[in-house]
Amino acid sequence: MRQDVVDLHRFYASSIGQAARRLIRRRLRVMWSDVRGMRVLGFGYATPYLRPFIGEAERVMAFMPAQQGCVHWPAGEDNRVALTEETMLPLPDSSVDRILVVHLVEHTDSMRRLMRECWRVLTPNGRIVVVTPNRSSLWSWSEKTPFGYGHPHSVSQLQNLLRENMFLPIQHSRALFMPPTNMRLLLRWSQVFENIGSRLFKAFAGVSIVEAGKQLYASSGTPQRKRRLVHIPVTVPPLRPADGNQQHRVSHDQTDECQNSPSDEDKPARLSTSDQ
Repeated sequence: MRQDVVDLHRFYASSIGQAARRLIRRRLRVMWSDVRGMRVLGFGYATPYLRPFIGEAERVMAFMPAQQGCVHWPAGEDNRVALTEETMLPLPDSSVDRILVVHLVEHTDSMRRLMRECWRVLTPNGRIVVVTPNRSSLWSWSEKTPFGYGHPHSVSQLQNLLRENMFLPIQHSRALFMPPTNMRLLLRWSQVFENIGSRLFKAFAGVSIVEAGKQLYASSGTPQRKRRLVHIPVTVPPLRPADGNQQHRVSHDQTDECQNSPSDEDKPARLSTSDQ
């Protein structure tokens, strides 16, 4: 089950959503510190994290899947959002330098086709960043946030997923170490939770973030091992007739003996004493 665009928009308008957006933005900005002259694409519901790149990148656009729905963005400016299918992006090959995937990988039913479509539109030197809920976090267990829906991934699982779809992981990060609550006191200390958790409690981060590059020479599957034929000697016992056919065989042998024995006419005649 995935949340629609109305629920996502409502979450990021709340206090906890604004704190989550601020903390994740900082991690993304460290990965993409300079996007001047690049074309940046947000896929899924990535608009809360794309704002810092407007004015720096050559072009910033956002695609939202049809199952989720879309809203106008940014507010008060020309629209940069398009409604698309997950596996059919309306872009030519190698046309995007950066792709940010948020609130999508954990919900899709066509993972392989989705990742191959991202691979297709990404430039040879491009980068993709995938953000998913972390499996061992409190955020993945709370249904009060959109990170509590879908299939969560750890950092290692996300890296393996990218490798299986012709991407090469470059670096990774984690975010959202504060508990998923609307308490103002905890929200004020969100950066403190972030600093402590990133050093001592990495496994309990709310989201996993992995950046990967496009792998140009990669096999499309796992090669099968060559099979060897192993000859195993088997002792086969001699065949013998079944019990039901034993009587038939005896009668058949007697018939053959009768047929092969000479008849009276064929026997040489013996001379009697009188004939002599």
